[in-house]
Amino acid sequence: MEPQSAVRERTEDEVREPKRYRVVMLNDDFTTMDFVVEILIDLFQKDPATAKAIMMDVHKKGRGIVGSYPYDIARTKTDQALSRARAEGYPFQMEVEEE
Repeated sequence: MEPQSAVRERTEDEVREPKRYRVVMLNDDFTTMDFVVEILIDLFQKDPATAKAIMMDVHKKGRGIVGSYPYDIARTKTDQALSRARAEGYPFQMEVEEE
């Protein structure tokens, strides 16, 4: 009887960070600045100063980057914000774009 030799396979798991997606707020003439700041604080956990700075970007530049998240989180937060805007009667718009 021959001795059995053990063969060990070396496997390397490549761990990749998930793709990131930017959440972008778009300006409109009807959604109030206070509502935008409220969304940034409540849903995106921004501090008041950062929320106001992002809101001013939206107001002055037409769009403002809220943050970068994995797709599921970006989509969920955006959907929550848009749903809340619709409930308040605002035509507020946001986009999720790949970085």
